[in-house]
Amino acid sequence: MNRIALSVLPAIFAIYMPTCAPPVRPTVMPWEAPLAELWQRPRDLPARDLFYGPWGSGRAPDPHDTYTLIGPKDHGTNPGVIVGDSEGHVWHVKQPPRNDKGDEGPIEVVLSRVLSAVGYHQPPVYYLSAFTIRDRSGTHSEPGGRFRLEENSIKHTGDWSWQQNPFVGTRPYQGLLVILMMFNSSDLKNENNALYQVKQPRDGIARWYVVRDLGTALGETGRLAPKRGDPDIFERHPFMTDVKGGFVEFSYHGWHQELVRQRITPSDVHWASELLACLTESQWADAFRAGGFEPAVAGRFINRLRQKIEDGLRMSEDPQ
Repeated sequence: MNRIALSVLPAIFAIYMPTCAPPVRPTVMPWEAPLAELWQRPRDLPARDLFYGPWGSGRAPDPHDTYTLIGPKDHGTNPGVIVGDSEGHVWHVKQPPRNDKGDEGPIEVVLSRVLSAVGYHQPPVYYLSAFTIRDRSGTHSEPGGRFRLEENSIKHTGDWSWQQNPFVGTRPYQGLLVILMMFNSSDLKNENNALYQVKQPRDGIARWYVVRDLGTALGETGRLAPKRGDPDIFERHPFMTDVKGGFVEFSYHGWHQELVRQRITPSDVHWASELLACLTESQWADAFRAGGFEPAVAGRFINRLRQKIEDGLRMSEDPQ
């Protein structure tokens, strides 16, 4: 190995090797966990709109508008821009990468639609395949992607930790991890978790714990740039491999395996599977349509997800 290769090794490990994770534990007693800040039971689940999502069509980006460049996207590794529309709204656009690992934007929109449908809070995100932008070079077309709106009623105030938060061990927290395992989500980084201050005094909710930027999914699980959005890989990738000592083992090879290793019970898997099983065929189709997936490709992902849900429903519920 030459000197140049040796010199870049520390930089590579600095990027891909996380520091030792803190122990996974709740920060409050179980009865003190403010569950509504993470999850609220979806009373109207079969009626929920998975194409426009919880924020509706009124906040969706206009595909015919001309967007003005504000600056480059300031978070994450995928290319993107921050733009303003003609109504004065600000959008964070995640665009396709310049490699063959798969586009995160469509996947992120699908996951956001599913999570919000089953009760987990999500910011307003949408997908456009292309858009018109005005910048220093003039007005021209750009590849689209995930559009996330800066919404006045919610303010991003920081991150939260997967390992230490009020919800560790609660059913919604465990179920959230199960859902992410079903989607082969590999990017369980704390910097992808957002805390929002919410202006909804009538609901008594002052804060949301949100999982976002989950585009590294629907493919292989891994640590070094796993391929995402690949139906061939997703169809053949196992879900659960065993149950040992009362805990489910997953075929998961991403970062922070301490979150799921010897922590998720069959009952947790059953609970999450029951939630997802309530989604109708049209809702699943709408979620993938919202992410811009072709129907044939979406159908392959949906079929595999339904197989995983059926596997989860067969898990026996353990005593509480």
